Amino acid sequence: MSFSDEKLIKGCQKGKREFQQALYDKYCDGMYLVALRYSKMQQEAEDILQEAFLKVFNNIKTFRKDSSLAYWIKRIVVNTALNHQRSKLYLYPMVDVTDLTNRSVDETAISNLSYEELLKLIQKLPSGCQVIFNLFAIEGYKHNEIAELLQISEGTSKSQYSRAKSILSQNILGQERKRYGSGEF
Repeated sequence: MSFSDEKLIKGCQKGKREFQQALYDKYCDGMYLVALRYSKMQQEAEDILQEAFLKVFNNIKTFRKDSSLAYWIKRIVVNTALNHQRSKLYLYPMVDVTDLTNRSVDETAISNLSYEELLKLIQKLPSGCQVIFNLFAIEGYKHNEIAELLQISEGTSKSQYSRAKSILSQNILGQERKRYGSGEF
């Protein structure tokens, strides 16, 4: 049975399990993909998703009707993923990376990759680069906002993003070489 977002919200605010299940079913696949971008493994993404939906259900009474339910849930998933990653980021400190060579990747090389291949390349990024790449390139945060969220300098955010792009470029070029042989393309 499919419910409108308004009915889902009202049912969840009353604590009705069928509405909670319907809300979860409606949004879990898309939100899982968001969680997967911030994690290294499938299990980690599943943990993030589970924790995020618990927060959704616990905080559904604070949802404002003037915003999008999907956007509100996505913010919770992203924030949960950031909290999950925050402790790991301190294990691998981010430093300002200067003098990075920025190799350009042909757009056809990117278009030849499937979503799954691109996701795997993003997941292979070092944790700090992965988080900042997702926040800047995919979520649309500005570097000053990322710096505030992660309690780092704006320069560190910019350099980690640059480093992420460089690593992705190298990995995409590597994928292309595997696909088409070691010759130039």
